[in-house]
Amino acid sequence: MTQPITLGSPATAAPGVPANALLPQHSPVPGRQDADAADLGVYLHVPFCAVRCGYCDFNTYTAAELGGGASRSEYAATAIGEIELAEQVLTRAGLPRREVSTVFVGGGTPTLLPPSDLAAMLDAVDGAWGLAADAEVTTEANPDSVEAADLAALAAAGFTRVSFGMQSAVPQVLATLERTHDPARVPQVVAWAREAGLAVSLDLIYGAPGETLAQWQHSLETVLALAPDHISAYALVVEQGTKMAAQVRRGELPMPDPDDEADKYELAATLLAGAGYDWYEISNFARTPADRCRHNIAYWRSHDWWGIGPGAHSHIAGTRWWNLKHPRPYAAALAAGNLPVDGSERLSTEDREVERTLLGVRLAEGLPVGASGAAELPGLVAEGLLEPGAARNGRAVLTLRGRLLADTVVRRLT
Repeated sequence: MTQPITLGSPATAAPGVPANALLPQHSPVPGRQDADAADLGVYLHVPFCAVRCGYCDFNTYTAAELGGGASRSEYAATAIGEIELAEQVLTRAGLPRREVSTVFVGGGTPTLLPPSDLAAMLDAVDGAWGLAADAEVTTEANPDSVEAADLAALAAAGFTRVSFGMQSAVPQVLATLERTHDPARVPQVVAWAREAGLAVSLDLIYGAPGETLAQWQHSLETVLALAPDHISAYALVVEQGTKMAAQVRRGELPMPDPDDEADKYELAATLLAGAGYDWYEISNFARTPADRCRHNIAYWRSHDWWGIGPGAHSHIAGTRWWNLKHPRPYAAALAAGNLPVDGSERLSTEDREVERTLLGVRLAEGLPVGASGAAELPGLVAEGLLEPGAARNGRAVLTLRGRLLADTVVRRLT
């Protein structure tokens, strides 16, 4: 899972900052009156992977890339140190105490840590802020990174969801993506998660070089046969600096075709809707409203969250910041008693409105359009990008065609 983009001009900080220097005494958030009442989420980043997939540009590291102070065995204690400092920051800033409504443990591969470490991090969140009685607690996992006992231990520790990185049911596609699991493993881990009482989400990627439409359909049908609670389907993006980008540049792999990816998205939307999965965000589908990922919805609605871990981003009361990216300086800052902050910004009202549109238009519920974008609504409806009625009620809701061209809609509305 990626975190929301930031806008505005960052004010770069020195490596690590004292806990009393991050947030000013609480003041109203520009353009938002409900800051104190908004849900509080916590993102816990675990930056370890067994191998680095060629397409991935997330902030992750294999064991061979890290040295002292950033080992896997020390990581939980380091992250707990940031959690403890975070609670002090919110108290000193005079912000009302809020229970945590969602926790998302992402990476990397969080389940490369033992369940006891993930449980300790969750306990620290509960100790710092308190977990709401109905808190949604998710961890990402690879199908080959967990056993039945691990999932049972996570459920016993308070986790409620697991999101498996399935990506594809086709061995050839998995090989292109450099995923390490056997597709036959997925039904087994789904069964284990259900036995443990965990809700199950399966993540798919479409548009891998060489993937055919028939192969993508096979992956979708395989997922539907497993009947997970939630499905995510993301178009492959070849990010600069990745191994796959170099392979494309050298002509070893073809660049994904946008028209092919559009066809695959339309196929996914049709098959998933036919099986009873409603889209609630462009790339996310759920069997019922209760199965939607509440943590990610909070991002798209610009609620507050604290990101724990190297490179993690946070947003509290209108201030955004991001942590030192590499695990070694991240750990060193905490060892010195400082927050591992690398930079921060406070968004202007104009920037917040751009972000509100950029994120909110992705949701099936749509968003109310301000005066600056209202003139575009009739044209967007006529072009089939917004549902009829948008011009009348001032609320932008994407059509299927609009979901394919969401960037165009955003540009027109901002």
